[in-house]
Formats: sequence, structure tokens, C-alpha cells
Amino acid sequence: MYVLSMRGFAYMILMLMKMSGISALYVALTVFLWKLLKDRRQTFIIKLSLGLVYGMCSVLSTHCAVDYGDMLLNLRDVAPLAAGLFFNPTSGIIAGLIGGIERYIAGTYFGVGSYTRIACSLSTCLAGFVAWLMHAKVFEGKKPSPVYALFMGAVMEVFHMYVVFITHRDDMRMAFHVVSICSIPMIVFSGIALSLMSVILQVLSGEWKNPFKDMTGEKVSVSQRFQRWLFLITTIVIAGNFAFSYIIQTQSASQNGRNSIMETSQSVKSRYLEVSKRLTADGNEFFEIIDDDGDIIAGRHKDSKIDASTLEVLKGKKDEELFEGQYFEEVSLNKVDGIGIDMILLTYIPYSELYWYRNAQAYESALADILLFTVIYVLIAFLVKQIVISNIDLINSSLDKITNGDLNEVVKVRNSSEFASLSDDINQTVETLKGYIAAAEKRIEQELIFARTIQESSLPRNFQFATLKDNIEIFASMKAAKEVGGDFYDFFFAGPGKLAFVIADVSGKGIPAALFMMRSKTAIRSFAELGKSPAEIIFKTNNTLCDGNDAEMFVTVWIGILDLTTGVMKCANAGHEYPLIKHAGGDYELFKDKHSLALAAMENLKAREYEITLVPGDKIFVYTDGIPEAINEDIVQYGTDRLLDTINSVKDRPFTEVLPAISQDIAKFRGKAEQFDDITMLGFELKSLRNH
Repeated sequence: MYVLSMRGFAYMILMLMKMSGISALYVALTVFLWKLLKDRRQTFIIKLSLGLVYGMCSVLSTHCAVDYGDMLLNLRDVAPLAAGLFFNPTSGIIAGLIGGIERYIAGTYFGVGSYTRIACSLSTCLAGFVAWLMHAKVFEGKKPSPVYALFMGAVMEVFHMYVVFITHRDDMRMAFHVVSICSIPMIVFSGIALSLMSVILQVLSGEWKNPFKDMTGEKVSVSQRFQRWLFLITTIVIAGNFAFSYIIQTQSASQNGRNSIMETSQSVKSRYLEVSKRLTADGNEFFEIIDDDGDIIAGRHKDSKIDASTLEVLKGKKDEELFEGQYFEEVSLNKVDGIGIDMILLTYIPYSELYWYRNAQAYESALADILLFTVIYVLIAFLVKQIVISNIDLINSSLDKITNGDLNEVVKVRNSSEFASLSDDINQTVETLKGYIAAAEKRIEQELIFARTIQESSLPRNFQFATLKDNIEIFASMKAAKEVGGDFYDFFFAGPGKLAFVIADVSGKGIPAALFMMRSKTAIRSFAELGKSPAEIIFKTNNTLCDGNDAEMFVTVWIGILDLTTGVMKCANAGHEYPLIKHAGGDYELFKDKHSLALAAMENLKAREYEITLVPGDKIFVYTDGIPEAINEDIVQYGTDRLLDTINSVKDRPFTEVLPAISQDIAKFRGKAEQFDDITMLGFELKSLRNH
């Protein structure tokens, strides 16, 4: 017995090695073909070629099967499944038809596995169509995950084994023998081969995800969570039903065995009185009549002999209840009775005989349950995806558009009362929101108009001083990119006979820039009216603006204080654009003055002050960066050179005409492009010096 066990173990190891080798060849072929064809368009020729290649693999699996326990094992169904799942459904169907039809021909005309030819050929042909169905409807053209690939390979072989039972209802004992030997190796290796293909292809394509990561939490979709619970609950129900049926069948088989032993014992005793030693065992009878020397004089093992120790054990069991024991190399249920003179009757039934029908029924039930589970699982998962998940995705798609600002999007999922109600609620909410937004926009628009009015009123509009109309000409304009802006200009008396000019540009736009602009304008004017120099004004205004500047805004400023009696103008530039200067009789030129940092950039900023001496007829034009940085539809900037050309074309005109001419040229240059920054200009001409 020990020698036979060791031989069987070695035989099983050899089978495992051969099946592993065949699986590895399938995996290697699939990986090679995938790398070869991954960047090529799937033409019909390629699909046909793949179908032929995998079809030949299926044929080779038939004729190069693994011999195990007087049965032939193969992985024929892996070929059409691999072709259909990882490449193209057409290739899978072609491969399945080639492998299945050839298998039927080989079994019918050449005697290759003729007993299972119908089951084998049917499962292989069907494998290609199953791969097509799963590829198109469940996986939606994507590669299956390793778990699904394992499931697909295993279930296909389960169907294969189940058809063996279905096609041999009149020979269940042989069908059970075939299935009990072939099922587990073929199911396991088919699933493993496809799963390994999926793992390797996902790693090579960069799609690999750890299946055990993020198994809970918000990253798990409704579909995945539903499928897990469906799998768990269905498995528990089917396993419970199988276990209950198995227990009932075991009890029934055991009771039938006991009854059979008792009937056989009574029958043998009555027949023994008539025929004595000529008594023989019928087909379903298991008994032995043993004399006092251990010789078997009648029964299944007539003319055999048992050893003395076994004989003593049997004699000790005489007339007792049924017991379990191993005789004649089989474990069996036994009963010993006395018969004749000094002889015993051993009536028994081997467990292999007692439980074979239960085992066959268990295999068939398990296979049927797995197939039923698969159909239920796939069908319910598909229906949930089509009826629920796809509609949720449509609603989420519409919600994404709505949250991104498209309030004209309408949710139109109406294939059930629940989704219709949800769609109506969302659409009604959006309509209400649009009403609130419209009201808010109107209110904000009114407030912005009011803010613009306030801001514009803070800028000087009276460009003529009654006492200076013969000495100086001033004109300025400010056009905000939004309702309110961050640019400003100012001119005012900064002492007797001194006129201050200011132009500034606050970082940012809109309300925050306008508020910072008002603060900056007030600070600059306050320090200037105290008689401070431009450098001192820059220093003190900078420290004032740095205090409490949590928004980290800044402002560029150009300040000039002109002494109208001497023509000397003291200036300072804190990060602002270069001014344009035109001396009497000449052209406007760019004056590259000394810069310091913008105000509010850092504390204790010291500006570089400089002087310009003006004579009657000299002009100065200052502006913000909204002019040179204006962009047209071709993303080209207006630039300082273009500004010089434009202003020099109207250099002899008064500033009341110069500034509108520049504005018109900028608008013409910009075309349909949007104004993205405020545009502010200030120009003045010294016409004559003032008498002391």
C-alpha cells in the first residue's frame, strides 16, 4: 500500500508539472502577441490570424493532452478565451470553432477521447462566444481583471464537466469517474493561466492596481460594493444549500447501505441452506463465508484466505452491530454473523460503492450551482449596471457640467420613477439657483455701478485751474478692465506754486484692487500735502501700506512735484512704467528714470529721487502697464514702441485729443481681444512759468 501511495504521489507531481508547463506556454504566447500587436490597428487580417493561432493551440491541446489516472487532461478552452478576452472577440470565436470542431472530428473518427467528445467540443466552441459576450457587455472592451479572468477560466471548465454529466445520464458511474479525475486540475489551471495573463498584461500596460488596496471607503464604486455583497450572499446561500443536500444524501446512502447489508445477510443465510459451497455473490452483493481455518469458501473472494488475527477480530464481532473496517484493501461497512458449523458470514459494502452515487450527485450539484451562481451574478451585475449605475453616471455627468458653470444643462434620466423624480428635483434646484444668481448678479451689478461712481468721483475731473490756465494744460483718463479698477491718477497742489502729479497701478483687479487703490491714493495725497518730497512720500506711504497688508498687495507709483515758478520737477518712480517726455520742438522720448521697488513690497523702502527741468512747451505723458501690455487676438503686445509712434503722430495736438487718439489706436490694435488690464493715462504741458 505504501509503494502504491508513493507512486500515485509521484504521478500527481508529474501531472502538475506538465499542466504548469502548458499554462506557462499559453501565458508566454499571449504576452508575446500582445507586445507584438499592441500598437497596431486591429484589422480583419490580424483578427483572423489571431483566431488561427489560438485555434491551432486549441487543436494541439487536444492531441498533446496530459495522461493522468487513465484520463487525458488539457487546457483547450484557454485558447479561445485568451483570444477573445485579451485581443478581439472575433479572434476568440474563430479559435473556439476551430478547436471545438476539430475536437469533435478527432473524437468521432480517430477515437481521441470519444467518450467526452460532445462535452469537449461544445465547451470549446462556446468559449469563444462567451469571451465575445463578456468582452462586449461586461468588460466593455477592456481587459478583464485577474480575478475576473480566473473566474472566467474556471467557470468555462465547470461547464465542460457539467456537460459530461448531462450527456451521460445513462452511465452516471463512468461520467462521475471522468469528472472526479479531470475536473479539479482542468478548472484550477485554466483559471490560473488566464489570471496570470491578466496580471502580466496589466503590469506591462501600466494599468496594474493592487486588488487589496482601497477595498473600503469612498474610492470603492457602488458597482464594486454591490458585486462584493452579491458574491458573498449568493455564495453563502448556494454553499448552504449544497451542504444541506450533501448531509441529506449522506444519511440516505448510509441508511440504504445498512438496509442492503441486512438484506444481503438474510438472503445469503437462506440460500446457504440450499446450495452451500456453490453459493455465489450477485452483482450488488458483497459477502464472504469464512471457515474456521480462514478459508473463504463462498463469496466475492472465494478460494482466498485471511490471516488468523483478522479471523479472530471478525469472530469477536459476530452478531454485533454494523461496524467500520478495512478488508480486501477497501474501507467498508461490515456485519458478521454465524452460519453453518464453525463458520462466519461477513456481509459488507465498500464505502466507494456506498457513497458513489452521493459523490456523483454532489459533483453534479456543485457544478450546476457554480454555473447557476455565475449566471445569476453576471446577469444581476449587468442589470444593476445598466439600470442603476449607468443612470447614476449620466446624472453625475450632468452635475459635473452644472457645477462647472453650465446652468443650462438639463438632467434627462427618466427611465424609472425614482430617476425621473431625481432629475426633476435637480432641474428645479438649478432653476431656483439661476433665479438666485440672476438676482445676486443684478444686486452686485448695481453695487458695482455705485462703487464705480464713487471711484470715478474720487479722481479729479476738473482739468483746469482758474489761476493756472495760462501756465499748464492737464488731461487724464482711466478705463477699468472691470467695473472698478486698481489704477488711479491724481494732481493737486502740494504747496505754494507746486503742483503734484501721481499715477499708480495696484496689483490685481476688481473690488480688492479698488479698495487698496483708495487707501494708496489717500496716503500719497496726505503726505504730499504736508510738503514732503517725492522720496519721503514714497517712504512713508510704503510703510503705511505695509501695515496690515495681509492680502500682500502692492502698488507701482510715479510721482512728480513741479515748481511752477522754476520749472524744476522732483520725481520718484516706485516700480512704475517709464514716462514719456517731449521737449519743445522735439518728439516724445522714453525717459528711463531710476526705479525702486513697488510700494507695500517691503518695509522701509527708500526711493531714488531725481529732478527734471522743464521749459515752456515741454510735455510729459505717464501711463500704466495696461497700454504696452495690451494684447491682440494673435497674442501680440501693443508695446512701448507702438505707443511712441502713436503719440508722436499727434504730438502737437492738445492732450484732450492725444489721449482719445491713443485709446482708439489701442482698441483698433486689440480687435476682438478682451481688455484684461486697466488703462490709465495722464499728460500735462508746461505752457509758461508762473511769476513769483
